[in-house]
Amino acid sequence: MKKFLLFFLLSLNLNAQAPNIVYILVDDLGWKDLGYSGSTFYETPNIDKLRNESYEFSSAYAASSVCSPTRASIMTGKHPARVNITDWIPGDNPLDRPFLGPKDLHQLPLEEITIAEKLKNYGYTTVYSGKWHLGSKGYYPEQNGFDINIGGFEKGSPPGGYYTPYKNPKLSDGPEGEYLTDRLTSESIKFIENNKKDNPFALFLAFYTVHTPIQANKKHVSYFENKLNNCLLYTSPSPRDGLLSRMPSSA
Repeated sequence: MKKFLLFFLLSLNLNAQAPNIVYILVDDLGWKDLGYSGSTFYETPNIDKLRNESYEFSSAYAASSVCSPTRASIMTGKHPARVNITDWIPGDNPLDRPFLGPKDLHQLPLEEITIAEKLKNYGYTTVYSGKWHLGSKGYYPEQNGFDINIGGFEKGSPPGGYYTPYKNPKLSDGPEGEYLTDRLTSESIKFIENNKKDNPFALFLAFYTVHTPIQANKKHVSYFENKLNNCLLYTSPSPRDGLLSRMPSSA
């Protein structure tokens, strides 16, 4: 399983002493699934545009090949083994094989200092939106330095699927037909719009996509079915590209 990390440090108010931070993490995105990285099928024009106007770290890699260890490393700045989370939580450790796996933790220890806790020391408002997968109740983002938690809990894939009802205790259900990726994008943009003039903020947006279950956004299905069938190249944005296309122009 591959994981692709997008890290954007965006100063939304150039006059502010501290820049606002938007950190975007996409689960299981292949390194060649973006337009600028070589895809001729998937279309991500806004991400491509940002890349052309920014720095690209082409030799930066996730700390692990699976969910929870990578997230633990991002939160703490430590190698996954240092926080004793080296497999996805709760992991898969069969006991009928010669070499047994390590006895991992099933939550990020609260004594660990997270990047959110450090940022709060500098006056940041901290928000986590999306997939957490670092512990159950008592170990959620709000216990790890985040002021606001939008949809982050213990599950690694959305138990209700990508369409409402989500079966997520940290995200209320939306109107019929609402798509989870769009909802997290909308919630994140709403926060940005409402906090542009307040204290600096750090928004960690961790999409559940493209992790299983494989459920495409229905509004894009026919377009890409036609593209696949006809081998034509059009310019309709990918749903993962939505945050950047809808972000305020001041970004």
